[in-house]
Amino acid sequence: MADIKTFYLPDLGEGLPDATIVEWHVKEGDQIKLDAPLVSMETAKAVVDVPSPYTGKVTKLHGAAGDVIDTGAALAEFEPDPNAKQRAEAESTGHHHGPKKTAAAEARKVTASAQGGEIEASNGQAEREDEGTVVGAMVSGSHVHVEQASSVGGVKAVPAVRALAKKLKIDITRVRASGADGVVTMQDVKNAAANGTAALGAAPPRAVPASAGRHLAPELPQPEPARTAVSLAGKPVRTAPPSVQASGQPEQLKGVRRNMARVMADAHANVVPTTLVDDADLHAWIGKQDITARLIRAIVTACKTVPALNAWFDGKNLTRTLHPHVDIGIAVDTEDGLFVPALRNADVLDGAGIRAGIQRLRAQVEDRTIPSSELSGYTISLSNFGMFAGRYATPVVVPPCVAIIGAGKLSHDVVAVMGGIEVHRRMPISLTFDHRAATGGEAARFLKALLDDLSLPN
Repeated sequence: MADIKTFYLPDLGEGLPDATIVEWHVKEGDQIKLDAPLVSMETAKAVVDVPSPYTGKVTKLHGAAGDVIDTGAALAEFEPDPNAKQRAEAESTGHHHGPKKTAAAEARKVTASAQGGEIEASNGQAEREDEGTVVGAMVSGSHVHVEQASSVGGVKAVPAVRALAKKLKIDITRVRASGADGVVTMQDVKNAAANGTAALGAAPPRAVPASAGRHLAPELPQPEPARTAVSLAGKPVRTAPPSVQASGQPEQLKGVRRNMARVMADAHANVVPTTLVDDADLHAWIGKQDITARLIRAIVTACKTVPALNAWFDGKNLTRTLHPHVDIGIAVDTEDGLFVPALRNADVLDGAGIRAGIQRLRAQVEDRTIPSSELSGYTISLSNFGMFAGRYATPVVVPPCVAIIGAGKLSHDVVAVMGGIEVHRRMPISLTFDHRAATGGEAARFLKALLDDLSLPN
């Protein structure tokens, strides 16, 4: 009887509870080699390729593209080739699995070693420190691992590019590659989406004989009937509760947006938020200045003046950690959901360093190439929502942080001064803090220090 091995979804980064299947690189019955790309999975932080734990035959795939798979659940089944070299039983691929859900499972853990994620008895060894988003065999360290382009179906592309093509409904096999060695890039997919040359499901253009051209009538798309307030009988349209036939239907949250829902619910349940608002007067500014850089500098100044808000709070153990450095989490809004990358060591960066760091983080978020380590560990956070609209807000404090600053839309306001009135440019500032960890006085002094720094000429 064939020896069938089951591979369970490993933890793809920092204890994430699940991941979404983006694309299978094999079909049931296919032969696959050890460490060859098996499937692309989207987590809350990245799109990663999960490598095959075996050389052999794929006998079963658990789930289709778009399905959400829990960490530790069965992902695929294999019939290993007895004549091929397999990974040694003690050799780890670098994947980890999240905490088990029952006491019985505590004594048994899921690994992605030579047993391909089979359940093995625990020897009581201490678990290794999480290494973030991991693909293939790696060891812990500070080295940055870059996504490699894999060749699947004759197309070379990294998982993030394949995910973008799927999202934009682009047939990646028809996209003209401009990268080195024929690799399809993000821009190639965006160009194909813009000019409509590789739409998914669209048939490639066919050559039509010139003689037949005058006999063929062009097929025009049938326009959808326009929605009106009256029926065909001329009577008012009656509304009904949404049903299976309704156009607006529930959709399963996935990836970044799914994680955002969890994080926000957890924050709402645990934090005791209080918000203070005021306006920063920018009337004294000389010349054109980088508003974001000035805002970052003001936050750093406030953190040094009142360290209580540049801190982490552990609500379970009632402990507080004050940080000597300032790492600012900057909220970045995308179509997939909210990312909060960390601008490290903001307290030692000058204006040019701040601008370069923010541009780098935004580019990595847009391309989905940002390492998971850059999406956590910040000491305080900033939401610059005013670049779109809005003056004041009550931004959400995400534990373990104690505070978040919200910057509203710049405006020109009439201000009363000695002897009359003037029009000043002002920036609305909102400060939300966890009242379990900081007092109202500390928050007010923090806000005053921030406003005072923003009011300086340079």
